[in-house]
Amino acid sequence: MSKPTILFACIHNSGRSVAAQVLARHYGGDAVEVRSAGSEPGAHVNPVVAEVLAERGLPVVDHVPAKLDWDLVQSSDVVVTMGCGETCPVFPGKRYEDWPVDDPAGQDIETVRRIVSDIDERVRALLASLPDA
Repeated sequence: MSKPTILFACIHNSGRSVAAQVLARHYGGDAVEVRSAGSEPGAHVNPVVAEVLAERGLPVVDHVPAKLDWDLVQSSDVVVTMGCGETCPVFPGKRYEDWPVDDPAGQDIETVRRIVSDIDERVRALLASLPDA
């Protein structure tokens, strides 16, 4: 059986979905395929999110925000949305979760640390729920 593919989606693919992608890759290793995208991709990763992830030893140096499209959703087993709302395409047979995670845009570092910690807990629970991860 192939490894599960997880897609994390938010609006700009520069904060929440990036943190989730980095954390899922860290905890899931080679057992999962992890992607992220945004319904309206930004130009770069939120610098405060990048700083908080770097504090955890997880630098984000090569991420380029990607556009959320049908192909990404269709090729994923699990789709986790974080604020992209109705712009995320829905396909039968996929597992969908919507995480009500605060947007880190414009937030101070303490708030972003809290947001990343929230995402960390959710990612660990998601990975634990996957049969082959």
